[in-house]
Amino acid sequence: MPLRNNTALVTGVGRQAGIGAAIAARLKEDGWHVVTTQWSDYDRRMPWGADETVHGIEADLTDPETPARLFDQIDGDVQALVLAHCESVDSGLLDTTVDSFDRHFAVNARASWLLIREFARRYRGPHGAGRIVALTSDAVVHNLPYGASKGALDRIILAAAGELGHLGITANAVNPGATDTGWIPEAHREAFAQHNPLGRIGTPRDCASLVAFLCGPEGGWVNGQLLVSNGGAP
Repeated sequence: MPLRNNTALVTGVGRQAGIGAAIAARLKEDGWHVVTTQWSDYDRRMPWGADETVHGIEADLTDPETPARLFDQIDGDVQALVLAHCESVDSGLLDTTVDSFDRHFAVNARASWLLIREFARRYRGPHGAGRIVALTSDAVVHNLPYGASKGALDRIILAAAGELGHLGITANAVNPGATDTGWIPEAHREAFAQHNPLGRIGTPRDCASLVAFLCGPEGGWVNGQLLVSNGGAP
């Protein structure tokens, strides 16, 4: 199964420092034609702001019509779908608003389901070559809507792994753990590194390498797994 000219759609590539951008770059190295999405309005309301050096398809995943419109814009057939997008605003049980809770589930769970559904409906690749990989997380304390919606995403991935096998599509989730994308305060970086058995902080490239393996021909027998790629951090 040669990868050259095969198309991968990677969502949530809004920052060069992010995991999504690392995944897109790694897949390109393997010969994939990569299409990316971003939602600049989300980045602008986050502390890091919008990255004007990133140029993907603007995709508002709170809109349930977006997944179909997105696939309509892509030339050729998509063979790999990588879900790296997210809504992530810290809040806990007592201070989460209904609007924030609903937005997290709309983006992290509902949009992921609709993207997977659209991908499966349109898949025309070789049997056994289709790939779905989603980025997940087990963070939930003081991060309730994000963690709960990622838990829902995990169940959606497991459903996809079981229901899309007849199309030759695998589905897996990757939890990259704490990753150095610019959010770790300088004063805490050493503590993060010491907390990991390997003595360093995870990089976007670490996660991207695993995603590239899962998307490639040698990852075809891995299906329905919630994989942790965090260097062994407890």
